Amino acid sequence: MRLAFWRAGKDKAVVERAVSKPKTEASVAEAKATEGAPRIEAKPAPVESGDIDLHALGAALARKRSWIIMPTVLALVASVAAVNLVTPRYKSESRILIDGRENVFLRPNSDRTEERQALDAEAVTSQVQLVLSRDLAREIIKKNKLAERPEFDPVLKGISPLKSLAALVGIGRDPFSMTPEERVLDAYYERLQAYAVDKSRVIVVEFQSADPDLAARVANSIADGYLVLQQNARQEQARNASQWLAGEIENLRKKVSDAEARVEDFRSKSSLFVGTNNTTLSNQQMGEVNTQLNNARALKADAEAKARFIREMLQSGKPIEASEVLNSELMRRLSEQRVTLRAQLAEQSSTLLGNHPRIKELKAQLGDLETQIRDEAGKISRSLENDARIASGRVDSLTVSLEQLKKQATSTNGQDVQLRALEREAKAQRDLLETYLAKYREANTRESIDAAPTDGRIISRAIVSNTPAYPKKLPIVLIATIATLLLSSGVVVTGELLRQTAPRAVAALTPSQTQAPVRQEPVVEPLNQPVVEPIVDPVMRQPAPLQPEMTADADVTEFAEIERLADSLRTAGTAAKKVTVLGTAAGEAITLSMLTLARHLARDARVVVVDLAASSLTLAAVSVDPIAPGLAELMQGEASFAQVINRDKFSQLHLVMAGRPGFDRSLLQSPRVALAIDALLRAYDHVLLDAGSASDLPAELLTANARAVVVPDASMAPDARALMCEQLKAVGFSAVTMLGKPVQPSDAVEAPRVVAA
Repeated sequence: MRLAFWRAGKDKAVVERAVSKPKTEASVAEAKATEGAPRIEAKPAPVESGDIDLHALGAALARKRSWIIMPTVLALVASVAAVNLVTPRYKSESRILIDGRENVFLRPNSDRTEERQALDAEAVTSQVQLVLSRDLAREIIKKNKLAERPEFDPVLKGISPLKSLAALVGIGRDPFSMTPEERVLDAYYERLQAYAVDKSRVIVVEFQSADPDLAARVANSIADGYLVLQQNARQEQARNASQWLAGEIENLRKKVSDAEARVEDFRSKSSLFVGTNNTTLSNQQMGEVNTQLNNARALKADAEAKARFIREMLQSGKPIEASEVLNSELMRRLSEQRVTLRAQLAEQSSTLLGNHPRIKELKAQLGDLETQIRDEAGKISRSLENDARIASGRVDSLTVSLEQLKKQATSTNGQDVQLRALEREAKAQRDLLETYLAKYREANTRESIDAAPTDGRIISRAIVSNTPAYPKKLPIVLIATIATLLLSSGVVVTGELLRQTAPRAVAALTPSQTQAPVRQEPVVEPLNQPVVEPIVDPVMRQPAPLQPEMTADADVTEFAEIERLADSLRTAGTAAKKVTVLGTAAGEAITLSMLTLARHLARDARVVVVDLAASSLTLAAVSVDPIAPGLAELMQGEASFAQVINRDKFSQLHLVMAGRPGFDRSLLQSPRVALAIDALLRAYDHVLLDAGSASDLPAELLTANARAVVVPDASMAPDARALMCEQLKAVGFSAVTMLGKPVQPSDAVEAPRVVAA
């Protein structure tokens, strides 16, 4: 495909005219470029692209079809005969559901309200192993008399010579070296298969036998025997638990009796008798004394307060209004008399004067009553003070008693702690005894029940099958036939592929016998490493082999332009590490311009030229090794990176060719070419890509982080040149330089000669 440098529209015709290359002019330029060069004939070796010739494979299969058909037919006949000679087996299956069945009435009282957890996958797998147990297998073999059948004991029908020979060489087991039980068990397990259905709690039991009735009977016997085995295990578990609990209960009874006896004996010796509310007598007495003491203190405080209140009212002359005074019978009568006298005094005062004898008498009586009332209040106050002194004495006596009880309680605290420890031990033994008694009753009840619940139940019983389960005749015949067909075809195809990919000898390049001997230039040995440090010898003028001698009046304008371009690239530094040289010039102009620019840059820098055009003989003529491998061989893995790096005969320039003559140009479109150029960019100061007209190269390979140098045709119009520069910048080049005139073979300058360090 053409690189997308050209845009559609009105400018397309102008660009096409600008980039067109006349064939005659190109042929003349190519003839000029190759003039004077030594003619070398090469017989190129055919380059293998790695593609498989499907036509050749088909022809090989058709040619050797007898090697495919005959083994296939033989395999078909042999498989048909084998499946008809094998004794058929019939298979029956029974299914068991593992659901953890248990009678709720047989559960312990503490577990009846709890939900039973569902069985997990590990529990179901464990039950499968129980179905495959040897104990159950022995019961089934004994119940169905399998040891008496020649199908399960091959010794009963005799051993064939073939099996005896196989056992003799160690391929099979010798039946006579095994016990009868081992022989029957091997045959039993060979025909038995038990597995759990995925994402369920169902166990499938499959059994095969030459007798269909026996297969169904054995499958059902295995399911029934599994349930009986579980039931017996539960009853045995309950029996063992009851026996163990009976012995433990007897021991616990003795321990409980001894613990309670020690408690009572210690209580009697320590006088730590228990009163009401399960408290000791000393504590109970201390509590009662403390209560009495609080009551006495309250009475004392109450009497003292009342007496003090009455005394203060008497001293202040205020009316006595205390409840104790008012509630006194004498004080009540005196108060009534005072009220009566005051009424009479008021009545008489309305008619008599204050000096009247009657008025004076009434006032004297009233004063006497007041005196009596105060005297009576004083007596009540003194009575309350006496009560307070009595309460104070009671408080003192109760305090003394309480202190004595405290001392007594302190002395008995250690004994009380020991007593509580003994009581706790006795209680623990008693609780354990009660628990064991409850469990013993439950275990004894379960042991006496004949139909104990099991963890599974049969949900599908085996039935007699009329269809053989082994061998599957049609699948076996088809598999054997198709496998033989594929195997024989694969052998034929493999042989053909090995023949196609056999290594071929590479033809050596030899000088032509028909040409006259020519003067050979001294050859510099190619370097083995892609990165070198060149040492420049003093410049000696010598014409390039593909360039004729220049005349004294030759025009050097093109080379001055190349020199200025080289100086600008040196100044750009890392921005000019990758330079793509392309254009529309006819003949070898693009390659010669690129080679001249590279030789200028190689004077003081490490420069490598990568040939992507592969249409010019110029680079091959100036290289040290004209038949060296290139990028095509590197992509195919036929050459290493160091082998593809060549040298220029006349400068320090390194060369990387596109490939040997006749290579496949599609290899240059491989993504690995970009990786190779990236490696060169890390090793060299400048990498120049000879892209030619860039007709079939990937745009990303040429434009990524690159500057463009365009070599135009001499007849290209100025507007076409400007348009081409704009389009090249648009497709991704960082900078575009358009040469004024391409370098022609007749204009070439002498190249500096260098030697490798």
